[in-house]
Amino acid sequence: MAKNTVIIGLLGSVLDAGFHQERWQKWRPTVSLCKHADLPVARFDLIHLKAHEDIARCVAADIQRVSPNTAVNLVHQELKNPWDFGEVYESLHDFARNYSFAPEKEDYLVHITTGTHVQQICLFLLTESRHFPARLVQTSPAEPRRRGPEGRFSIIDLDLSKYDRIAARFQLEAKDAVSFLKSGIETRNARFNQLIEQIEHVAIHAKEPILLMGPTGAGKSQLGRRIYELKKARHQVSGAFVEVNCATVRGDAAMSTLFGHIRGAFTGAVKDRPGLLRAADKGLLFLDEVGELGLDEQAMLLRALEEKRFLPLGSDREVTSDFQLIAGTNRDLAAAVREGRFREDLLARMNLWTFRLPGLAERTEDIEPNLDHELDQFARRSGLRATFSKETREAFLSFSCSPSAKWGANFRDLNACVTRMGTLSPGGRITQEVLQGELERLRAAWSSPPGSQDHDSALASVLSEQSLKKLDLFDRVQLAFVIGVCKESATISDAGRRLFGVTREKRKVQNDSDRLRKYLARFGLDWQLCKGNRC
Repeated sequence: MAKNTVIIGLLGSVLDAGFHQERWQKWRPTVSLCKHADLPVARFDLIHLKAHEDIARCVAADIQRVSPNTAVNLVHQELKNPWDFGEVYESLHDFARNYSFAPEKEDYLVHITTGTHVQQICLFLLTESRHFPARLVQTSPAEPRRRGPEGRFSIIDLDLSKYDRIAARFQLEAKDAVSFLKSGIETRNARFNQLIEQIEHVAIHAKEPILLMGPTGAGKSQLGRRIYELKKARHQVSGAFVEVNCATVRGDAAMSTLFGHIRGAFTGAVKDRPGLLRAADKGLLFLDEVGELGLDEQAMLLRALEEKRFLPLGSDREVTSDFQLIAGTNRDLAAAVREGRFREDLLARMNLWTFRLPGLAERTEDIEPNLDHELDQFARRSGLRATFSKETREAFLSFSCSPSAKWGANFRDLNACVTRMGTLSPGGRITQEVLQGELERLRAAWSSPPGSQDHDSALASVLSEQSLKKLDLFDRVQLAFVIGVCKESATISDAGRRLFGVTREKRKVQNDSDRLRKYLARFGLDWQLCKGNRC
């Protein structure tokens, strides 16, 4: 059984107007739409303003005259300003919400030729969003060579999946976006590819925070920047990409770094500082190692996420910043919540879109395409093209995919591995000798206890051979790690905060630098000695 055609349209106060006999010689969109034999209209719901009641009644009578089987339902719309987008959209949205649609019996067309441009745009948006389960109908006058006021009409279906060329273009754009997020690497792991497809869809359609989890070196930071570049290319962000390693901003300076301060907020604050959250306004803020943030900073971040405003340090005037957050972590944040080191409400706010990036050892089929990518990157950085022979390449891939290959630092390990082999290869050819040397180095590094890689060489720079012999392996590993942190830190306070990041939260007096001095003194060392020598 054929469905009845129902048209929903706006009265055209100018185009539809006319009270004298001459109006029948004029193209009037609403009346003319009901004159087409190939478009029988069962009902016309005509929306109009109270000020145009007379025109609406005349149009309704004329429709009955040219199409006696068409029932006209006049719908009064109260608008103070038909050019006010918010008012018009709200009014039409309420109309659609209260309309008794029966799509199993009726076929709906929304007429978008008449009304103000604002009304036409709102009708289009409500139809595209399926608030009106309808297609669009557009009318126009007849061509000059043809006579008659009937004009022409065309029906537009907004279900883009029905347009093969458009659907193919969307699929190509999505494929290009996924490839972009993967840095153009043709990865083969099905689960990873599916994960990136999900991330691409969320990145384009969502503004809420995204949480990227996974081991160190899995590519969280690089993916965060790629998401930003993808959104910027689609004009979804206009601000900057601001990346922060939260492990480096803990402690006294964290509030100022993230949220800014005003002049005089503390000793040394000689001028205002906007802070990194304000720098990310209208852009994207990537908080790497977000689990390292202190509880006070977490509370401020939560408010900034929910209300888009916060107080800089020392200020009594709030500032605003509208940014999208992407957070990265290699920690179990749920466990951190249970231990009281991470706010449950902040995790709930960030946990809407959570994706775990697998380590390299979890997708060994992707080692080969990533190897080629790293070789290309090495060539761009160094200007040297490094290549394998077929046998050498197979030997490397065989080792890389074996259970003995830990890839503990993931892509950082692979990047360093390719850099070393490429640099040591005479004439750019990675020989069996170079490969074997690299494999031995990797085996040794991965077989060492965690944190003990090259610990003796690190300690030899600050301790005598006699002192080294008096240390247990446990002390050697621990001390070597501490010295490494000291060398990477700008001040003794920064090093102390990194080393005592968990227990410091439980102490009434947080003097990290003093704790570190006392620890080093046990071995006859001090900060300057550790900082001044290179491992």
